[in-house]
Amino acid sequence: MEAFLISTGIVALAEVGDKTQLLAFILAAKFRKPLPIVLGIFVATVANHALAGALGTWLTTLAGPETLRWVLGVSFIGMAIWTLIPDKFDEKDAKLTHFGVFGTTLIAFFLAEMGDKTQVATVALAAQYQAFFAVVAGTTVGMMIANVPAVLLGDRIAHRMPVRLVHAIAAAIFAILGIATLLGAGESLGF
Repeated sequence: MEAFLISTGIVALAEVGDKTQLLAFILAAKFRKPLPIVLGIFVATVANHALAGALGTWLTTLAGPETLRWVLGVSFIGMAIWTLIPDKFDEKDAKLTHFGVFGTTLIAFFLAEMGDKTQVATVALAAQYQAFFAVVAGTTVGMMIANVPAVLLGDRIAHRMPVRLVHAIAAAIFAILGIATLLGAGESLGF
């Protein structure tokens, strides 16, 4: 349950102001069809984060516990720093309209998530907790918590969100996880 809750919280916070949340705002404004957009976000996130979770779980088989502890600790601290850097959205990410609303959302979100903070976080969390399903479910729920309101409420909430504060909180959580990992938290999990 801890892996699920932490994964949910971290991704929900890290996603605020992220390029995929900006993509959700743009798709909602462009198409004005929330259901296929939300379903596209969900399917893209499950697919992308399942791959990331599988990679994270697999990585634990490649390194010894001490090496993995240092890699994960430094990765979480790196994620803390990365979270503080604002994302920029590239308009070409939303120009796939010949695939329909669902298809455009699915493809655009899947591609936008490649190498994104939340995908990298999913890899690290899956390696940290060695709980593939809990982490993938948590990161997916976190993405939906951040993006469904963006699709449903659009501009009404975009300007009211304290993005810097939310990013600072997410960065602090990543930093705490990194420091705790470096200090030996998670040793009962094998690293």
